[in-house]
Amino acid sequence: MKYNLSEITEVIKNRRTIYPEMYSSRKVHKEIIEDILNNAIWAPTHGNTQPWRFKVFMDNGLNKLSTFQSNLYQELNSGSDFKELKFKKLKERPLRASAVIAVCMKRDERLKILEIEEIEAVACAIQNMHLTCTAYGIGGFWSTSKLIYSQKTNAFLEIDQMDKCLGLFYVGYPEVPWPKGQRKPIEYVTEWVES
Repeated sequence: MKYNLSEITEVIKNRRTIYPEMYSSRKVHKEIIEDILNNAIWAPTHGNTQPWRFKVFMDNGLNKLSTFQSNLYQELNSGSDFKELKFKKLKERPLRASAVIAVCMKRDERLKILEIEEIEAVACAIQNMHLTCTAYGIGGFWSTSKLIYSQKTNAFLEIDQMDKCLGLFYVGYPEVPWPKGQRKPIEYVTEWVES
């Protein structure tokens, strides 16, 4: 065996979503964020288009993100659609994290690769980010909401109209015990076709 499979399996099985509300005030150093991104870019990519792009919000950048997404929510949800708790969450979550990484897909200009395949490659990059966080004992949370798919978010992130933000990835040290998890056995989700 080339690698220690039991350690790799443990990292995969221990990957958890850990929300910003569970983060401590301890800061994740920029060098660790760089390691997370360096592992992200080794995801599979059809045609080697490497469609992932990252915009990392740290320090005062977190305030900028907090203000943008809470204001955008307020702008797009008037009257009975506006939920104070949602507004407050969008405003406070970035401020709880050490960093928030906007994970975007840069569309291949030649349109050689299907868009869904570019999205899948970026999703694999996000899994690499999650696994790297787990190995470090750092909490990660991949947040997706309707707001991130808007052209106003594209403008805020300075990405092209045909590109997409596929989520905000929050990073921080947890102040809670590492959560347990469970999955259905493969018998429930697998069909073997042998003849």
